[in-house]
Amino acid sequence: MFDSILFVCAGNICRSPTAEYVLKAKLADKQIKVSSAGLTALVGKPADPMAQKIAASHGVVMDEHKGQQLSSQLVGSNSVILVMEQRHLNDLHSRYPEARGKTFLLGKWINNAEIPDPYRQSQEAFEHVYALIDSACSAWQKYL
Repeated sequence: MFDSILFVCAGNICRSPTAEYVLKAKLADKQIKVSSAGLTALVGKPADPMAQKIAASHGVVMDEHKGQQLSSQLVGSNSVILVMEQRHLNDLHSRYPEARGKTFLLGKWINNAEIPDPYRQSQEAFEHVYALIDSACSAWQKYL
């Protein structure tokens, strides 16, 4: 089984931290480390206020999140890496070829759905993204 999961998006303030905290809540009874990072991270920044608001409305608290940059150390130390979009997968593989074989779309089990970036969009966009992330994390649970 997997002992660590890393979520990756662009800035590490909307999608990947939401996925991180949603999956942490779903896997609370398992000994799996869950974290997140960004390909172009806003290092040290908290999760987007709207992402936090939507997550909190579902009982998921992301207060402790601080953006971090993806690194070869993070790639090497995680069993599975889940990305939001196909272009993230391509970018990650070109930067870190060693990630091949353990990197997948978060939406793999929901028809390879991509998770769109809600940054600077409406509350409805964030709600839609949260629903996709929640559904995708639920679909991954049976494999973790």
